[in-house]
Amino acid sequence: MSLPLSLRSAPAPLVPLLETTDLLLRGPQPTDLPEGAAMHQDPAFYRFLGGKPHSEEDVWRRMLSHMGHWAMLGYGSWSIEEKASGRFVGTVGFFDVQRDLTPSIKGTPEAGWVLAPRLHGRGYASQALQAALAWADEHLPAPRTTCIIDPGNNASLRLAHKFGYHEYARALYHGEEIVLLERFQPAPL
Repeated sequence: MSLPLSLRSAPAPLVPLLETTDLLLRGPQPTDLPEGAAMHQDPAFYRFLGGKPHSEEDVWRRMLSHMGHWAMLGYGSWSIEEKASGRFVGTVGFFDVQRDLTPSIKGTPEAGWVLAPRLHGRGYASQALQAALAWADEHLPAPRTTCIIDPGNNASLRLAHKFGYHEYARALYHGEEIVLLERFQPAPL
């Protein structure tokens, strides 16, 4: 797929650039779409994210939503770029998608992270989440963040626990059980 010239390199001035040993966390760019769409078509990727592939159109809307969060709320999700390859490999960040969920998490920054399955086990998700949470602890007005995870997604549950998220409820979301977790900002030293 070839992107129109006007979409090839849109700036993302609203999104702070974060860097880890192996990754750049940056604003979404139109050039992320081909890798993002391919990732969302991989059964190993979407297994715990609704259980079905997402179309390129859906992925594009997610990318626009990520930028919209930054513009409307002052926080959002970063695209994760692998430094060694320069490739888009996932997203990490915070959002409020007004989920129809009981107990409600509306108005609470919800953490989320996804990474291309080919890179699982390299510590990239830990690097990305650690950088995002460090930013959140300094910049988010709310002392509490939440996340929802499929109860079968042991890798994500371990990562959430590693960074201070604790289960506080279970609920049905779109007919499937999910685990609700919360994390409070560490007290200042």
